[in-house]
Amino acid sequence: MTSVLYDAQGPRAKRRNILYTVVFLVALAAALWWVYDALNAQNQLDWVKWKPFFTSSQPWETYLWPGLENTLIAAALALVIALPLGALFGIGRLSDHLWMRMPSGIVVEFFRAIPVLILMITSNAVYAEYTNISSESRPLYAVVTGLVLYNASVLAEIVRAGILSLPQGQTDAAKAIGMRKGQIMGHVLLPQSVTAMLPAIVSQMVVILKDTALGGAVLTFSELLASARPLAANYGANTIATFTVIAVIYLAVNFSLTSFASWLERRLRRAKKSTGAVVGVDAVEELATPGTVEHHEPGGPVGKI
Repeated sequence: MTSVLYDAQGPRAKRRNILYTVVFLVALAAALWWVYDALNAQNQLDWVKWKPFFTSSQPWETYLWPGLENTLIAAALALVIALPLGALFGIGRLSDHLWMRMPSGIVVEFFRAIPVLILMITSNAVYAEYTNISSESRPLYAVVTGLVLYNASVLAEIVRAGILSLPQGQTDAAKAIGMRKGQIMGHVLLPQSVTAMLPAIVSQMVVILKDTALGGAVLTFSELLASARPLAANYGANTIATFTVIAVIYLAVNFSLTSFASWLERRLRRAKKSTGAVVGVDAVEELATPGTVEHHEPGGPVGKI
């Protein structure tokens, strides 16, 4: 049987694929066994080193949950601030006005080129020198500021690329019915580009969540990863066991985030297919109101309907 995209596999190709699969599974099993044997030889799998995470709630209540809470707070604040700023600068880079396009481009290119760790350290120094923020709260402010400055510039490029990916006919059709630039952007381009931008935005959200660990490593921000050292020291847990548990928590949070984003993307695509509408009802009524649509006769001046 032949497909439109490829030819069906013959007997030799099927046997070859089965052989490759068996070789891969054997190699994977050998690698896993090597890791298990190495850890077991160093007594890293002894129950006493994993026991604090399964028999007591104190490590979770004292270190893991507070660290996870601080991580989520910093990531949520950075995302809530960076997303509208990124959309603003992304749209600004598409403006026809030089006074808006040039500053937006400079800001985006400047902060996107600087490592986020440098932005965090600089923000912490600025807050310590020129503000009255307490030393306990300063790491959170510095981490959020650094994440906002860097990720807003990245999100600006995501927004700009998402809007530019739409066919030019969408803009031409909106102009043909007399929509203004703001209406075209708000009612036509942005709603359609959200679905295309969503995977990249979710990827950046995961990056924001993981980059909070930089604040714990440098600025003594008490996030999730920073709880590994005192947890291992105070409860006798192995370092490998501690990092494994923290890694599982990161995996669970990021998997939940990406799963929700995938569900939201499917929902948006279904809604778009079911309605088939690009311009909302309110926008259509506004455009249908006399005096809102520009019109001109051939050879005559532009007027209002």
